[in-house]
Amino acid sequence: MSMSVPLSKSTTKEEKRAVSLDLARGTMLLLIALAHAPLYLYASEPGIMHRVEGITFLDQVVNLFGQFMIDNRARAMFAVLFGYGLVLAFKSQLSKGISEKKVVKTIRRRSWYLIAFGIVLAVIIVGQDILMAYGVAGLLVSWVLTRSNKTLLRTFILITVLYVLIIPLFWGFIVHSVGSYGFTPEVSATDTYLSTALIRLTTVPIIPIFIHAMLPVIPSILLGMWIARYELLTKPEQHLKSMRRIMITGFIVSLLGALPLSLIGNLWSPSYFTAGLINGLQIITGIAGGLAYAVLFGIIGAKLKEPGRLTSSLMALGKRSLTFYVWNEALLVLFLSPVALNLGGQVGNGIAAIIAAGIWILSVVLATILEKRNIAGPLEVLMRRLVSKKK
Repeated sequence: MSMSVPLSKSTTKEEKRAVSLDLARGTMLLLIALAHAPLYLYASEPGIMHRVEGITFLDQVVNLFGQFMIDNRARAMFAVLFGYGLVLAFKSQLSKGISEKKVVKTIRRRSWYLIAFGIVLAVIIVGQDILMAYGVAGLLVSWVLTRSNKTLLRTFILITVLYVLIIPLFWGFIVHSVGSYGFTPEVSATDTYLSTALIRLTTVPIIPIFIHAMLPVIPSILLGMWIARYELLTKPEQHLKSMRRIMITGFIVSLLGALPLSLIGNLWSPSYFTAGLINGLQIITGIAGGLAYAVLFGIIGAKLKEPGRLTSSLMALGKRSLTFYVWNEALLVLFLSPVALNLGGQVGNGIAAIIAAGIWILSVVLATILEKRNIAGPLEVLMRRLVSKKK
């Protein structure tokens, strides 16, 4: 059987896209699970910000690694990939002859359904949700899809400057009012499923507002849209030199931004307001870390000639990231939450990280099985049907 040259090139491009984007999404789910696991550890003493105090050496290593590589970086990576996906969806629909107005309407409809999925996750599954925040973000930034690169960059700069000015002060006042370097976990031993679900039901409208007010999600999404315009992850082999510079600069900024926070409580005891400012700095520099992570996987995608077994499994997980994000959050609730098996009241940060990693590994195995059987993720299928239903 012969194969034409154009088809071969197209196949290669699709493979590059899958390796860079799907590999990034699959790995992202591990980082998010590791970021959310400590939020259930109500029996431990507060440590620094949202991390509990480390008792064992493993706890301390996990906390340090989390401050530098996970906290406010996994979320930023998710946002970059989300923004990239918006541009891909926009271009894909335009290539089918659909008008810009209809495409934007479809993307906004998908954003509304993403909010609905987030409500189910937060209220019914009582998990840690970020889907609502990204659904709201999709509604807020969809207008940029039809604008020029200059407008996109101006919007990014304006919003980022506002966050840089506001977020450190915001956190400074919060930490000062709390009077501690660490926050008490939101869960407690007396929580029941019913009480938690009822509280979530009443606070659902506040969750995405709270996230957007305190965390710079939209700047990272706009960055993802910007690199998608230049196809950094879908055609990485054409931009390797630029991507290396972006990755190295991003990781340097991210690591330096996290360094002061890592010193608090160990080598430094600043005022609570100063500690809040430093936490704000760690959050803001996470934008650079999220971008660096995304670009790193673009470079990996360009370097891999043929996906291996592990790479293929991670790609299978990435293709079903919506399904397995919800699945992972549900299992974190099952194992760690006081409304279920309650291990969060018995283990430290190190063991919680191992549990989170184990949940992610299980997801990799399940996604691989689905891929071999050519079965799409259930939530991806549901989302496509819901979005296309009213076209």
